[in-house]
Amino acid sequence: MRRNRMNRRSLLAAVLATSTALPLLAASPARAEMDINQAASFVDSTGRELVATLNSNQPIAARRQRVAQILRSAVDVDGVGRFILGRWWRVATPAEQQEYMKLFEETLIRNLSARFGEYQGVRFSLGRAQQRTEDDVLVNTIIERPSTAPFSLDWRVSDVNGRPQVVDVIAEGTSLRLTQRSEYSSVISRNGGQVSALLDAMRRQISALAAREGR
Repeated sequence: MRRNRMNRRSLLAAVLATSTALPLLAASPARAEMDINQAASFVDSTGRELVATLNSNQPIAARRQRVAQILRSAVDVDGVGRFILGRWWRVATPAEQQEYMKLFEETLIRNLSARFGEYQGVRFSLGRAQQRTEDDVLVNTIIERPSTAPFSLDWRVSDVNGRPQVVDVIAEGTSLRLTQRSEYSSVISRNGGQVSALLDAMRRQISALAAREGR
């Protein structure tokens, strides 16, 4: 049981960094009221598209590439990335901000596509949707994989620039986005407040992921 829980945490730690009761994103795009039915339909269609890709007979590399495309469309990568950097965004130079956003997207998508792209026999079911605030909805899903206990993922969905997007993921009651924010801040703080130290760490992570994927 403990090993299964650790495996779930390992999988979810990538999910969009993912991260649960959310404050508003600093300098985030304008948001409109998020309809609960629209949010549930969005998560359902995105989840089914992911599952269909995972369970296809395509090679792993092709499945990863398709999963990455789905995630780039479904996740508010820019908003999540800026939230995670938090107060250090104002410390970073314009060049560091630009580099961070580039590295963050690659780190997030590589993590997610590598992990999701390796599984087959996945089943997905939609649970309860809850209107948390006017501009975000929490949608519960149950994920099942062979030889693994089912686990719950809650997807927080907001209207971002006129369309629904995922802005956080809650796993076992923990906001993965907030967790990632704490980890990134810790790296910068340990290195004298230098955002460049985080960028170096992100580059090393991307290299490790690329080596593991063989590309």
